[in-house]
Amino acid sequence: MPELRSLSPNRLDRDDPLVGFRSRFVVDDPGLCYLDGNSLGRLPAETVARIQTVVNEEWGRGLVRSWPAAWVELPERIGGKIARLIGADAGEVIVADSTTVNLFKLAVAGLRAQPGRTRIITDALNFPSDLYALQAAARLCGPDYEVEILDSVDGISVPAEALAAAIDERTALVELSHVAFKSGHLYDMAAISAAAHAQGALVLWDLCHSVGVLPIDLRAAGADLAIGCTYKYLNGGPGSPAFLFVRETLQDRIENPINGWFGDAQPFEFALDHRPAKGIRSLLTGTPPVLSLAAIEPGVDLVLEAGIERIREKSMRQTRYLIERFDVELVPLGFELRSPREAEWRGSHVSLGHAEGLRIARALIDRMGVIPDFRAPDNIRLGVAPLYTSYEELERAVQALRVVVRDGLYADYSATLAGVT
Repeated sequence: MPELRSLSPNRLDRDDPLVGFRSRFVVDDPGLCYLDGNSLGRLPAETVARIQTVVNEEWGRGLVRSWPAAWVELPERIGGKIARLIGADAGEVIVADSTTVNLFKLAVAGLRAQPGRTRIITDALNFPSDLYALQAAARLCGPDYEVEILDSVDGISVPAEALAAAIDERTALVELSHVAFKSGHLYDMAAISAAAHAQGALVLWDLCHSVGVLPIDLRAAGADLAIGCTYKYLNGGPGSPAFLFVRETLQDRIENPINGWFGDAQPFEFALDHRPAKGIRSLLTGTPPVLSLAAIEPGVDLVLEAGIERIREKSMRQTRYLIERFDVELVPLGFELRSPREAEWRGSHVSLGHAEGLRIARALIDRMGVIPDFRAPDNIRLGVAPLYTSYEELERAVQALRVVVRDGLYADYSATLAGVT
């Protein structure tokens, strides 16, 4: 396979079949190199118009009449579109609450659906909020419940064999991030789900770092439960509501532990006893946040229009380009690759380790016009969002990293972790 680094970034951008999608996003400062779409996606231009319509027409003119006319269906309608991106049926996905709240709901529901089993298996590469929610779910279910966190030897992955070996007849639930948030390692969803099912356990997948940027087929993989956010590669906006998936054949066993009126069969009857709605709608709890919900849809539509296979192909090429340039420009400066080299096991960000990682990241933002993010203890993540990330941005980032370290620009910054990174 020819090396991409032998081709100019301008040529790679010119030949990019998705290059036109960048103009569909708000790019307020063309000189800014934005490589943090794996934390917060750019603003789709259509979202601005959509929110204006919701505020001015639906809220301003329609007032409460807009609930039956336009708003009450949003969680299921947008969930149905997300279902097309993750290999699910429309009746298996709904948008509700935050990622952590959804994870907690499904973790508790999954544990209660597996009486006599008291173990949750996860790994140390999981997002910490997932671990906190799992630990809270175990405490709620009783003193016999425990969360076992498997360690990683290399900081990049936990071998599938080690995960399979840890699952036994006591395991109720296996919960993992499909793509590890630090390293970008992509787990084999089908293999791990099969290993869990062989022992009678359920599997709950966190899709936050994979939805919208690589193909997911929950049905084919035999997944039971899943959650995911919408503000990364789906470009739904800061803190936008998350989604959850429950396999249709499992829905009659899953009971929402946080009952609320929007999950009731007849919410406007105002009965004093809760009667769960049928199907996925029973996983709703409180009143949906309409403005935030409406902001999700344009970003999802862009991903569907571009096609997830084309997005994945570009993502693999761009992360490969980054790693090839890393080998030439950054290895001599003390950087280490903290992501898989094999494209098929890599999500859409490249993590680089350096002893001065935090100070380098701060210098990139303040001095070089490059926005990555930093994950302790020493990881600089370069996020590739194929709908708007250009090869020219990737090359500028590599050169900025080189200059910051070569010229010691990071020395002006504190190594104390504080605030948002």
